[in-house]
Amino acid sequence: MADLGFIGLGIMGKPMAGHLVAADHRVHVYNRSPKPFQELSAKGAVPCRSSREVAEKSDVIFIIVSDTPDVEAVMFGAAGLYDGLRPGSVVVDMSTISPAATREFAKRLAAKKIDMLDAPVSGGQVGAEQATLSIMVGGEAAVFERVRPYFDLMGKNIIHIGANGAGQTCKLSNQIVVAVTIEAVSEALVFASKAGVDPSKVRQALLGGFAQSRILEIHGKRMIDRNFTPGFKIGLQQKDLNLVLQTARAMGVSLPATAVTQELYNAVSGQGNSDLESAALVFAIEKLAGHTIGE
Repeated sequence: MADLGFIGLGIMGKPMAGHLVAADHRVHVYNRSPKPFQELSAKGAVPCRSSREVAEKSDVIFIIVSDTPDVEAVMFGAAGLYDGLRPGSVVVDMSTISPAATREFAKRLAAKKIDMLDAPVSGGQVGAEQATLSIMVGGEAAVFERVRPYFDLMGKNIIHIGANGAGQTCKLSNQIVVAVTIEAVSEALVFASKAGVDPSKVRQALLGGFAQSRILEIHGKRMIDRNFTPGFKIGLQQKDLNLVLQTARAMGVSLPATAVTQELYNAVSGQGNSDLESAALVFAIEKLAGHTIGE
């Protein structure tokens, strides 16, 4: 039994922490809202009153929150991890945040002899619930090996990418592919539907050819079924693409398809849909076409 910590018990974090609890580890948890506390406490988790208390009781602390400022607040803010961390402990940030900020956070923790891994994930709510996440890890190899048994409880495709920040860079690369593919699937299904062809049959045919993808399989079905209950919200996709574009500008890299996709997300979000599933990007393509899939 290990003494673990977990901060951030949202759509992703609650099932991820639950897998650690189910493996009979002692998991100290903290979240700003109480409901996830109660659910995980009933399964054996140990609720804490602050991030600092989690740090005081844990050897390895996992974080999954929304954005770079949220991670900084958890680590270094009032009642944050920093003052409670013990030398030799490990902080594992599984959020999706800025690679540059990640490297800076790792340096600040190293000054206190604390190791850090950035380990963002892909796979959405379903992957979190089924423990099939892809986990992309940045940090020292030896620290990765120390934490690997806990990653194995939460995911299936677990890759050590490189030094601190490399995991976040990999995740942002993932978001480029995901977002641009959602845009392409939106175009294809709107195109077929407006031409009078059954989009369900088009999707089925494409899944058997070179155009097949998980995005076409899952998000394509959501578009056809008009099911936009969020597994990953548009607002979070916008946040991630902002990180991509900010990082790209700093490097002098042009990402035209990503930029256009972000503008389409901005259009959908501007209509009050930021809390919908990211597949709702199709609304923008439908509006431009004057046609809704299935009409």
